[in-house]
Parts: sequence; structure tokens; C-alpha cells
Amino acid sequence: MTSLVFMGTPAFSVPILRMLSEEGYNILAVVTQPDRPVGRKKVLTPTPVKEEALRLGLRVIQPEKLKGSKELEEIIALEADIIVTAAFGQLLPVELLDSPQHGCLNVHASLLPAYRGGAPIHQAVIDGQTKTGVTIMYMAQKLDAGDIITQKSIPIEHEDTTGILFDKLSIVGRDLLKESLPLILDNKHKRIVQDESQVTFARNISREQERIDWSKSATEIYNQVRGLHPWPVAYTTLDDQNVKIWWGQKGNGTSTQPVGSVVEVTTDRIVVQTGSKETFEIIELQPSGKKRMSAEEFLRGTGSKLQIGDQFL
Repeated sequence: MTSLVFMGTPAFSVPILRMLSEEGYNILAVVTQPDRPVGRKKVLTPTPVKEEALRLGLRVIQPEKLKGSKELEEIIALEADIIVTAAFGQLLPVELLDSPQHGCLNVHASLLPAYRGGAPIHQAVIDGQTKTGVTIMYMAQKLDAGDIITQKSIPIEHEDTTGILFDKLSIVGRDLLKESLPLILDNKHKRIVQDESQVTFARNISREQERIDWSKSATEIYNQVRGLHPWPVAYTTLDDQNVKIWWGQKGNGTSTQPVGSVVEVTTDRIVVQTGSKETFEIIELQPSGKKRMSAEEFLRGTGSKLQIGDQFL
């Protein structure tokens, strides 16, 4: 029976771990990030992968940082045949990469060499891409630069958000790994060196990327909003207060009003001028210190004084 160590953290990784268990692989340990405080009350919360591992009765290891840690020595001492990672969230030290007989595999949510890094799904949506996918690859010392084993692509639909694509690509990754692992273990697979001239990056989302620049086109703003939905969520400011924009869409009309200004207010949406002469309609938002709400709720309450000409910045 093939023994392995699984390394992953978010919900994206859970179906992959579950499949490995169901397929009968001998999972020696599950490595995930430490429990973190979550929410306003800062409740210490386990990762989705830890919750699934405990449900499956598996050993859990949670290093704060792998390099030079006792947990690293513990993982290497397990002498797994192969290590499988999926959105683990840390780089693997070289001594760990070199330890398993069949190497270390990664389930990466992009069509490498495009979108190396920690936010490939977010960035693909923000960039307005029409397809994405999953790559099964060997891990290397350089971030997401290892040889490609296999890939599968899927379309990005017009209303797909990052959250929707996380769910879709998690299942794609699960199924692709299920098909690929037997071939890898029998040495019947190919290794494709990545074309460095085609490399792009998707680094972790910064606070600056979350802020809406109203001088951009309505299409770019729409892609930003859905690319940051449901986390970390795009935002703008109104009267010097941050306002999260949970959802919106391109408007039907055009206008030449100042960028970021309110050009129309209906019963259920706020129409804002963009830099492309097109408008963007805010449908769902969250004022600072308030709950998430529809534009209709906002306009009946907190935003009842909003007027044409008011400015989002």
C-alpha cells in the first residue's frame, strides 16, 4: 500500500484529501496550518483540512513554519512514498522535497506556467480570463516552477466568482489527481518542463488590489468585484468611510459625469460613473461597521440621503 503525507489548508483541499482516503492510500499524516483566530470574537478555529483529517481519524501536524522545525524532522521520519500538497500555504524545504521516493506533488489551481503563486484563481478572474484549470506538478525549490505532469482546463463563466471557481477547481483537482497518481507511482507519466518565457504570477492579494479604481472600465471593475468575492471583497470609500462592494454589474447606459460619481439612484441599485463612459451598478454592499445588505436596504436606511453627484473614491 502506497504511503503518503498530505499537506493542505483551505476548503479547496478537502475533497482531495477525502479522495485519497477513499482510494485506500495509507495517509501517514496530514500537515496543515496552525489554528487561527477568526471573526470579531477571535475564536481559535482549525483549518478545513484539519477538521476533515480529524473526521477521518488521521494524524495532524501543524507547523508554524516548516524550515528548521521539529515538525519537519517528524514528517521526514515518516518516510512516506510520496507527498501530496494542495494549497498548503508554505514553501517546502529542500530536505523535504528530496525525501519521498516518488517526490512531492502539488495540485495547483492554474494552467501553469500561468499564474504561479498564492492567488491564481483570484487573479484569473480579476484579469478577465475566459479559462483556467488545474495542474498536477512536481514541486521544486522555486515557487510553482516544477515539471508539469498533467493539466485540465475549464471555462470561466461570465458570472463565476472566485468562490464558485474554488469549488469547481477543487473537484477538477480531485479527479485529475485520482487519475494521475497510479500512473505516477508506476512511472508511466510524462514530465513537461515549464516554458519560462510564458510565466505569469498571482501573488497573494494586497489591500491595494482590493480598492476599486473608478477610472477603470466597467468591465474591469466587474471582474475585480467578482474576483474578490466572497473574500477578501472589493471596497471603495463614500464620505471618507470604507464601503465593501459585494456585488454589482455593468450598467446599460453611458455617461460623461466625473469618474466615481453617482449618476442614478433607483429603488434597488446605485449607478456609478466609470472611466470607460459606461456605468457600474452597485447591487450589494456593506458600509463600515454595518452588515452586508442589498442596495435597496441601504437606500432605505443608511444611504437614504445619497444623491446624484455624490462621489465614490
